[in-house]
Amino acid sequence: MRLTTVGTGTAAPSPARVNAGHLVDVGSIHLLMDCGSGVAHRLAAIGADWMRITHLALTHFHADHVLDLPSLLIAWRWGALPPRTAPLEIIGPAGTARLIESFATIFGDLVGHPDFPVSVREMAPSDTIELGNGVQLESRPVPHTTESIAYCVRGGGRRLVYTGDTGYDEGLAGWESARGCDLLLAECSLPDDMAIATHLSPSRCAALAAALEPARLVLTHFYPPVEAVDVRGTIQTRYAGPVVLASDGWAIDIEDI
Repeated sequence: MRLTTVGTGTAAPSPARVNAGHLVDVGSIHLLMDCGSGVAHRLAAIGADWMRITHLALTHFHADHVLDLPSLLIAWRWGALPPRTAPLEIIGPAGTARLIESFATIFGDLVGHPDFPVSVREMAPSDTIELGNGVQLESRPVPHTTESIAYCVRGGGRRLVYTGDTGYDEGLAGWESARGCDLLLAECSLPDDMAIATHLSPSRCAALAAALEPARLVLTHFYPPVEAVDVRGTIQTRYAGPVVLASDGWAIDIEDI
């Protein structure tokens, strides 16, 4: 299992960070989790094989997590020769099909009916689906929007958990599928003095990591103010494992943890 943090930013424009997008490769399964603005071009910039993506999973429908989905659908038809023929599965919470339909209304048939097979699968708030080749994707609800879900990816004997956007939640902190995972990919949006209920701050990331005890904590989704504080120092007061403040294009083979 390999993780690449394609986009680690937020709605705040940044010269170094595009919006949310994270690529997980497990054998023949290539799963892109979230697809915010800038992700399509960042995939190319870091040398990721964007044509091989097999699944695209959304955590929720905020613009900074979904806006490059139409860009990728169009790029798979017009952005390379030969164009894509392999099937794609788009996964997300209830409302994902309606989101695709809305994009198609705006951008036309290349989004609504591209020239390759596209299926849409909506997950219940607590659900587990098979992606193929022994890879599973599990969801659980998190407090951000009404549809927001976190994901646990299992494959190759490893577990990766992605919080998506979330506030601190006892249910998430007690999620058995996430406890002791190989890698916890958590948002860390705001410093503690700007903390709100629907995002994590360094101290709340520390509490989540202390509860779940992942082998490694990787942080993403940084608004500029949080980059001005000692995120790692705050977290290490409660969590003794390695902490990574991810950047666009950072990658790790989870087997190496």
